[in-house]
Amino acid sequence: MTVSSSQSGQGQNQNADRSSDQSAGRPRYAVIGNPVAHSRSPQIHALFARQTGIDLHYGLLPAPLDAFTATVRDFFEQGGSGLNVTVPFKQEAWQLAQANLSERARLAGAVNTLWQRDGALHGCNTDGVGLVQDLRRLGVDLQGARLLLLGAGGAARGVLQPLAQAGCARLHIVNRNADRARDLAGDWLRASGASSPAMSAGGLDEAALGGPWDVVVNATSSSLADAPPDLPAGLYAPGALAYDMMYGAQPTAFMRQAKADGAAHCADGLGMLVGQAAESFYIWHQARPDPEPVLQTLRAALAAPAH
Repeated sequence: MTVSSSQSGQGQNQNADRSSDQSAGRPRYAVIGNPVAHSRSPQIHALFARQTGIDLHYGLLPAPLDAFTATVRDFFEQGGSGLNVTVPFKQEAWQLAQANLSERARLAGAVNTLWQRDGALHGCNTDGVGLVQDLRRLGVDLQGARLLLLGAGGAARGVLQPLAQAGCARLHIVNRNADRARDLAGDWLRASGASSPAMSAGGLDEAALGGPWDVVVNATSSSLADAPPDLPAGLYAPGALAYDMMYGAQPTAFMRQAKADGAAHCADGLGMLVGQAAESFYIWHQARPDPEPVLQTLRAALAAPAH
């Protein structure tokens, strides 16, 4: 598949930036995906860089669907320092960095952070760390919590390990296709070598089993279509949080559904986005930025009226 004209323009800009940045000696980073024009990563990392006093350039790197590996290799051969990976390339990035995966990435089966060290490509997955940190920012104590995870795709797989390690009393995965949920739980347990009686899986119609839930996390893509997942009523314990990994200027369809079903608190995934970026930033620079002011900046931008 060829890159669209707008993406090609971004690639040309990237190449133009590349030469100027190399002459200035600035480390180069980028987010790679298809599409990638909508990404907020350049703004996030620019704010982190300003906050920490680190001089860098962070750009957009569109990749043709059939040329991810070639695009990544070219970026690093031309002196690039690190890449964030977004849809639809996280599993390809996992394959590409197979020899040097972090434990998080190995268990997730996906990579969203790439860097090169001593000529070798390394990969990590920071999505789950970003989610857990954001839940804690929202005042959620996962130790002993009952957590329902909706979805069994790449998004759910990417956050499962940090959630499983956070001390939940119960972690139940549900999906429209119940077999996929059971496969995800089984795959993770085998890969981790863990024995977790707290983890279970089933279909969406079984979402209430083991509830009511203290935290319900939507890792499905339902909110992209402005439609909530098909869930039974009565899922939420008193004081419960409903968390959608999607985000937007207005409450998502899942958040609206959860509020109607009695969730005391609702949140979208903008804090997770900033949190996973902060963890990537730390991996690359060994400097830990403060996500909170960056999150406030992005939230204000989302709330601003369109011109």
